[in-house]
Amino acid sequence: MKKEDYKKLVKKISPKEHRLRNLGVSFLTGGSIALMGELTITILINVFGISRVEAGGWLALIIIFIACLLTALGFFDNWVSRCKCGLIIPTTGFAHSVASSALDYRNDGLITGLGANFFKLAGSVILYGVLSAFILVIVRVIIGG
Repeated sequence: MKKEDYKKLVKKISPKEHRLRNLGVSFLTGGSIALMGELTITILINVFGISRVEAGGWLALIIIFIACLLTALGFFDNWVSRCKCGLIIPTTGFAHSVASSALDYRNDGLITGLGANFFKLAGSVILYGVLSAFILVIVRVIIGG
């Protein structure tokens, strides 16, 4: 079979992507997470009397904990397939990638399993995040900020 024929066959058989629907679902999911985050921050400030900065730190811990717990219980992957990028782009996606790597390699031991593979999925995010932050700081210093 020729390459062109194969590409046509794959295009014909592949399911169509509903981009507009996926956009709406991602927008609503991400917005819902943000709304719940703001409500949590408001509760932390008003009920526990902590500052907004401290409440933001607590919110990050709560979101990471919930994402890791849902990953360990096996719910997160199913929700990601339904909610798309609205669920994996925020902090929850990073927490899920670290937790799922830890779960996948837990039987291989602490050093060769967890230690070697803990950041397997999240390593590229860390690398490019640090690299882009470094470049932006250099640009800011050159511009004179």
